[in-house]
Amino acid sequence: MVRLVEDMRDPDHPATPVLVLANSAHAGGLAHAREHGIATEVVDHRPFKGDRQAFENELKSVIAPYRADILCLAGFMRVLTQGFVSDWAGRMLNIHPSLLPKYKGLHTHQRAIDAGDTHAGCTVHEVTPALDDGPILGQRRVPILPNDTAADLAARVLVQEHQLYPAVLRRYAAGDKTRLPDDPHLK
Repeated sequence: MVRLVEDMRDPDHPATPVLVLANSAHAGGLAHAREHGIATEVVDHRPFKGDRQAFENELKSVIAPYRADILCLAGFMRVLTQGFVSDWAGRMLNIHPSLLPKYKGLHTHQRAIDAGDTHAGCTVHEVTPALDDGPILGQRRVPILPNDTAADLAARVLVQEHQLYPAVLRRYAAGDKTRLPDDPHLK
């Protein structure tokens, strides 16, 4: 989220951040957003336990006044229902720490290591109702080194995430929904 906001500070960027929304008041990105004059909101999911529809209705009511055109998920670790996702069809992006379609869900780095993969990476994709699915808009590969731990690999993948997501958002906001070419240096 921080990298997206930093990139959007470029006057030539086709998007402007209008809201940073979190489901925890302790999310680090909230303070960063406030420092840059971006509105912030928090919708804690815990009071809605067992009622995802009510949680998502609250999200919708909080987002609506900001008139956002694109919703970028970054560290929002809640599974959204088809109803919410459908409202944002073609306008919601997510970043995932694997080379989708491999390793949907959690613990992606350890799963790649355990499988004996030689590479891991990250993917930015349009969000669809299926978990970690949707058209791939960009990927970056990272080699898995012989003695890597999941934490080691995650740190190297994060560097690529911070480059990939802003690059994809910039193109997407300008109307280019084609897949970003893979970086030939990372193959």
